[in-house]
Order: sequence, then C-alpha cells, then structure tokens
Amino acid sequence: MKTISTEEIRKRLGALITECLVVPDKAVTARLKTLSDTPEAELAAELIAENNAIAETRRIYACQDTGQAVFFVKLGDGVFCPGLYDAIVAATRDAYASARKSVADPLTRENTRDNTPPIIEVELVSGDALEISYLAKGAGSENMTRLYMLTPADGKAGIVRSVVDAVKSGGRNACPPLVVGVGIGGVSETACRLSKLALLRPLGKPNAREDAAALEAEMLEKVNALGIGVAALGGKTTALAVNVELAPTHIGMLPVAVNLQCHSLRHGTVKF
Repeated sequence: MKTISTEEIRKRLGALITECLVVPDKAVTARLKTLSDTPEAELAAELIAENNAIAETRRIYACQDTGQAVFFVKLGDGVFCPGLYDAIVAATRDAYASARKSVADPLTRENTRDNTPPIIEVELVSGDALEISYLAKGAGSENMTRLYMLTPADGKAGIVRSVVDAVKSGGRNACPPLVVGVGIGGVSETACRLSKLALLRPLGKPNAREDAAALEAEMLEKVNALGIGVAALGGKTTALAVNVELAPTHIGMLPVAVNLQCHSLRHGTVKF
C-alpha cells in the first residue's frame, strides 16, 4: 500500500490553488487574443486577455471573485492517506489567506472567514495513485446552473434545447465568453457533478465518443447563434466550448445539468 504525506498534499495543492487564481486557463486567454468577431467583441476579448497578462505578471488575482473551492478527488484503493480531508481544507485555507472571503452559512450568512470548507467530491478508483483536481467557482456563473429532468422521449433534441435554454437565460450574467459544462445521465446529483467535471477538460478537446462529440459541436453552434457574445456585447462568440460528460442512467430518466463557467476559468490537477 502506498502512503502519501498529508504535508506534501497541503503544500502542493496550496501552490496549485494560488497559481490557478492568478493565472486563468492559458488556452482561454490564447483564444481571446485571436478572436475574430465584431469590433466590440474583439475589444472586450483583448481587454480580458490583457487583464490576465497583468494578473500573471504582477502576481495578483485575475478576478476579484476568487470563488468557492471545488475539488474532485480520485482516490486509489491502494493509497493510505490518513488526514486527507484535513490536508485539503488546510491547503484551501493557506491559498485563500489573502483572497476575498466568500464562503458563508446559507441561513445566517455568517462568513466562515477563511473560505473553508471547500466542496470535495471523492471517486474511488483502483490502483495506488491519488489525483486532486481543483476548480474555482464564482457566484456569477454558478448561479446560472440549471438542472433538467427530461424524459427518454425528449432525446438528443431535448438535450440541445435544454443547453441552449440555459445559456439564453443565464449567459449574460455568467461573464461570457463561456465554457459550458453539460452532465448527462446518472441521477440528478450525478448530472450536476458531471457538468462541473466537464469544465476540467482541455479547451478544444472533444469527447472521446463520436456521438457525444457531435452533440457538443451542434450545441456550440446553436449557443453561439444566440448572439450574446463576449461581455454580452453581441457577436458570434458566446461560448468557447461545450463539453459533455456522460453516465449510464435509469431507463425512465434523462437528467441533464448545465454548468456555465465564465471566461476566468481557473482549474488544475495535482497527482501523487
């Protein structure tokens, strides 16, 4: 059995979080620099890219909303790591020490004052590896999340309609251009989890399944046809990608979750 030091996890994960908050996804920034759209959209994209460059150079946060920390943990059944939860919490506390304090009790609204606790999703896998992926979710885009409990009869057309509806109703408030995560299948919470996992995929990388990749391309085309555009200024680039993740579901269900991610896409992964 492989033993992993919790101190190593705390140190490496804390460094990852800090780097992600300062340097958003570089593929997004690169795409914004070469955007071909309306003059207004191109100017807005140029300013976003410039903002990201300044943040990286000066080592300051790219966005004032540093989000709530979400972690996806793949824990091998051959890994011995007592104190893993505490290590992830400590890494979050360390990395967010100088960030805006954005986590509060849902009823009293009392701030926890250190941006903990984080959201932690654990997946048990075979092997002796530990992989932790981090995603910062700001309120503007996360508030636009939608869950659709479709019927099997709705089919692919219903999935497409749901995604377009979600972007149409919330896209302006989610700081476009967007990366749209779509979770399909499982039960309701499965679909929601998958919609966030979809945001971790490298920009421009389609789903490995041919039918899912075709669905992604169709939805991206229809989302961009909405004309919301960069910073909601109009144009043909409302989303940079639509990423789909799938899970088997019950014969009587078709859950579809849509998670919108703003252009400040901050994520990364550490492996042990």
